[in-house]
Amino acid sequence: MRTFSRTMAVTMAVATIAATTACSPPEKDSGSSGSSAASATSVADLGGLDKLVAAARAEGRLNVIALPPNWANYGEIIKTFGDKYGITVNSAQPDGSSQDEINAAEQLKGQDKAPDVFDLGSSVAIANVARFAPYKVSTFADIPDNLKDPAGTWVNDYGGYMSIGYDSAKVPAPASLADLLKPEYKGKVALNGDPTQAGSAFGGVQLAALANGGTVENIAPGVEFFGKLKKAGNLLPVDPDSATIQSGQTPVVFDWDYLNASEATKLKTWKTFVPGGTVLGSYYVQAINKDAPHPAAARLWQEFLYSDEGQNLWLKGGARPVRAQAMEKAGTIDKTAFAALPKVEGTPVIPTEDQTAKAKEYLAANWAKAVG
Repeated sequence: MRTFSRTMAVTMAVATIAATTACSPPEKDSGSSGSSAASATSVADLGGLDKLVAAARAEGRLNVIALPPNWANYGEIIKTFGDKYGITVNSAQPDGSSQDEINAAEQLKGQDKAPDVFDLGSSVAIANVARFAPYKVSTFADIPDNLKDPAGTWVNDYGGYMSIGYDSAKVPAPASLADLLKPEYKGKVALNGDPTQAGSAFGGVQLAALANGGTVENIAPGVEFFGKLKKAGNLLPVDPDSATIQSGQTPVVFDWDYLNASEATKLKTWKTFVPGGTVLGSYYVQAINKDAPHPAAARLWQEFLYSDEGQNLWLKGGARPVRAQAMEKAGTIDKTAFAALPKVEGTPVIPTEDQTAKAKEYLAANWAKAVG
């Protein structure tokens, strides 16, 4: 979900886990005791939240994947959930991509180490809906209709705006994406991952499309822009992270605003720029693995994430929680954190499923030819 250069290592790690598990004695199957949870489509199906909590505690574990601790405050979210319910959270491959999550679910299917839940970029989620179990959290009605599947098979969870982060001590402040083609940015611009696999990188291409006369569906201008960026020698073949940013290896990074903004807490000269008039908004997708080895814990995790507490923890990390509007109206939102979000100019464009699917199809056929 998060990166590109780590993808090979993550894939190898999945293969290693699968091979190790195949050689190990079979572990206790939590699915038998959680069979009712596996078919539950709401907390009411299990007799209420208290019974869901009891069932999840009996399972004792939750497997999450591709959730970096510094991504949207997931480190605190995972710890808070574990402490609150007395459940051990196994966080696998924190630097994995959305596609790595799906690969792991396929390779570890039927095993106790398989992911229980997914946090995916929209393009990967759309291609894998058949893998998800429908479930409506207690706060389902608060979530806008266009940001959820009516049956709860997938639900948007948190979002932000595509931005350009840059080290103001190393490069001039960009006023537009076109500025990044200038000689001053030679060997300095990084895209956060492979856009055919990582949602943040895919968003970078869509942003470039909007800035160059395209749309979120017609991303040919975006692909062309990154082709020009590479030809100019400005595009770095480096997957950025906090270490590369702080060391100066990647002084310009395309990423979501909440991730770029968080880097300023570590590097005082790091700035975040959301191009005006070409505001691309996007939400990540939350879903339950229909083959989850811990189905009750998976559903309790969803209830926690979509509660006021969980939503405010995402907000604390600079991400915009999907229930923000309802929570603001109810007075339950963290007002300080909400007011601290980066300001944007213009009306955000949030791609639909169909637009994302068509853009993804074009990208798969043309990215490698233009940039690879």
